[in-house]
Amino acid sequence: MKVLIIGGSGFLGTELVRQATAAGWETAATYCSSPAGIAGDAGASWHRLDLRSPGHIDEVLAAVAPSAVIDATSGGSDWAVTADGSIRVAMAAMRRGCRLVHVSSDAVFSGSRIHYDETCLPDPLTPYGAAKATAETAVRLMAPTAAVARTSLIIGHGGSRASVHERLVHALADGTRDGVLFTDDIRCPVHVEDLASALLELAVSDRAGMFHLAGADAFSRHELGVLIARRDGLDAARLPAGRRADTVTPGALDIRLDSGATQKILRTRLRGAGEFLDVQ
Repeated sequence: MKVLIIGGSGFLGTELVRQATAAGWETAATYCSSPAGIAGDAGASWHRLDLRSPGHIDEVLAAVAPSAVIDATSGGSDWAVTADGSIRVAMAAMRRGCRLVHVSSDAVFSGSRIHYDETCLPDPLTPYGAAKATAETAVRLMAPTAAVARTSLIIGHGGSRASVHERLVHALADGTRDGVLFTDDIRCPVHVEDLASALLELAVSDRAGMFHLAGADAFSRHELGVLIARRDGLDAARLPAGRRADTVTPGALDIRLDSGATQKILRTRLRGAGEFLDVQ
């Protein structure tokens, strides 16, 4: 198996590279700005890629010639990367006959119905959600054999393998950053190892369409922060709490991805945060 991981230097991408190389796959990955700490990794070949540059993805695909492409791009609300860039990846992958797995987000939903399964249509509230919704819709139209996988908050192991949310929890507990963890902002967190394993499983399958890859349990950002603090030996009482509804922070409140249909066809078990953060 020869796989190209777009966004391989990101949090999810790093875990995808780790698992793919550990499985003995011929692995290539991309970075955008800096190869520091990754380009010397003997387990994968690294290629600079700017998704804002037309034709650049074709050059990388020609050099790598992968059988599968996993697009784990993390461009935030940068439309040129998150929307246009992902569309360029899909077009290039289809031209070369590559298997495509595109990673999307629960940010494509408004939260108006709270529970969302794979059949639900996007209704985003934020620029990031709009970019993700545009990308996944275009991918499904242009690459009907592709797998589009929506996920939620991604959590790691802490320390050097910590996610953005884990680092925020540490900063708030240490008092090195101002802010609060919302008690009414609810998601279904997934462990980065489970998510990467499920994406690689989709990459070697021929399953097409929409898939949900989120954890089995719903937690508020504050509840999740308390679990992370306990795991990492921090004082959870130091974590400030607040309501997102009382702020001007844009975005949905309660989004719970239902991954039941997807879980039935996967070997990888998508654990809930109550399990993977259990310190007892």
